[in-house]
Amino acid sequence: MTKVVVGLSGGVDSSTAAAILHHQGYEVIGLTLWLMKGKGQCCSEGMVDAAYICEQLGISHHIVDIRELFQTHIIDYLVTGYSKGITPLPCSECNKTVKFDAMIKYAREKLGGKKIATGHYARIHHNSETGRYELLRAFDRNKDQSYFLYDLSQDLLEVSIFPLGEILKSDTRRLAHEYGLKTADKPESQDLCLVESNGSMRVFLNKYLAPAPGNIVDTEGKVLGKHDGVQYYTVGQRKGLGIAAPKPLYVIALDTVNNRVIVGDRTKATQTECVVSRVNWVSIAEPLRSIRAEVHIRYRSALIPVTIIPLHGLRARVVFDTPQFSIVPGQAIVWYEDNKVLGGGIIEKFSQPFGLEKV
Repeated sequence: MTKVVVGLSGGVDSSTAAAILHHQGYEVIGLTLWLMKGKGQCCSEGMVDAAYICEQLGISHHIVDIRELFQTHIIDYLVTGYSKGITPLPCSECNKTVKFDAMIKYAREKLGGKKIATGHYARIHHNSETGRYELLRAFDRNKDQSYFLYDLSQDLLEVSIFPLGEILKSDTRRLAHEYGLKTADKPESQDLCLVESNGSMRVFLNKYLAPAPGNIVDTEGKVLGKHDGVQYYTVGQRKGLGIAAPKPLYVIALDTVNNRVIVGDRTKATQTECVVSRVNWVSIAEPLRSIRAEVHIRYRSALIPVTIIPLHGLRARVVFDTPQFSIVPGQAIVWYEDNKVLGGGIIEKFSQPFGLEKV
C-alpha cells in the first residue's frame, strides 16, 4: 500500500483530496503546516478543521511548526520587496520553498512516505519520450492553479499527486458531501492568507514598514499630490491616488530612491516587453533559442501571445505581440503551450515608459 502524506489546510479542497486518496486505498497521513499566528485557513482554525477531517477519515494527523521558515521565505520576502517598490507574489514562492519542500522532507524523514498530495487544481504527466514530468492545467479551467505551481522542480513533480486535477470544483463539493466531510460547505479563502490574517495588506505592511510620506509626480516631475509610502502602491494602480486630473492617471513607476510615486496616462503604463528572473523551465528543458508561447502576466489574466528569449543566469526576455497594460515587477509571468506549463519566472523590469527619463 502506497503511503501518501496529504497537506491539509482545513479547507474543502485539501480535505476532499485526502478523502479521495483514502477511498482509493492509499495509506493517507494528514499533515498541516503551522505557518503563522492568526485566523487564516492554513493556521489556527484550519488546524482544528484538519484534525477533525483526519478523525473522520480515521487517519493520523501531524502538525509541523515551520513559522521561522515562513517568516524568512515569505514575510521577509514580501516586506523587502514592497520596501524596494515591487509587488511580490508570495504564493508560488510559498508553494515551492515552504510547503512542498517542507512536506516531502517531513514525509521522508519522519513518516517514511515517498509521495505527497495537495488540494491544488492542476495535473502532472510523465512524458516517456523526454523523461520529464510535465505540469498541466487542471480539467476545471475556472479553478486551474498551475500558475502558482510553475516553480516546482522535477523532483517535486515526481513525488506529488493532485487528486483534484481531473475534476470540477462542483465535483469536489459533491464528493465532500458524499464522504460526509465537515468542510463540505466551508467557504473558500478569498485572499492571501496574510491579508486574511491581518485584515488588509496595508495593515500587514504597517507592522514592518513605517509610513514614509513623499510626492506623487507626473512624468515631467510636476508634483500632483502626496503619498504615505511607496509600499502602499503598485504599478498599474488607478484607484486610491487621491489626486484630481482631467483624465485617468495610473501608477507607472515607484521611485524608492527619491521616495516618489510616478503617475501617467494609460499609454505610459503599457509595456512592449519585460525581463524575467528566477526562471524555471518546468515541463521542458531550457531551450537554446527563442520560442513562441502564451503567457499569463497575472493570475486569471487573459493569455497573451509572446516570444520568449532565454538569457543567461535563469533569466529571459519576454516580448509581447501587442503592448500590455500593468506589467508589475515582482509578479509571476507564466508561459504555456496549450495546457502545458512550459515555465515561468518573476518580472524583474520592463521597458521604460515614454517620458519617464525626464523625471
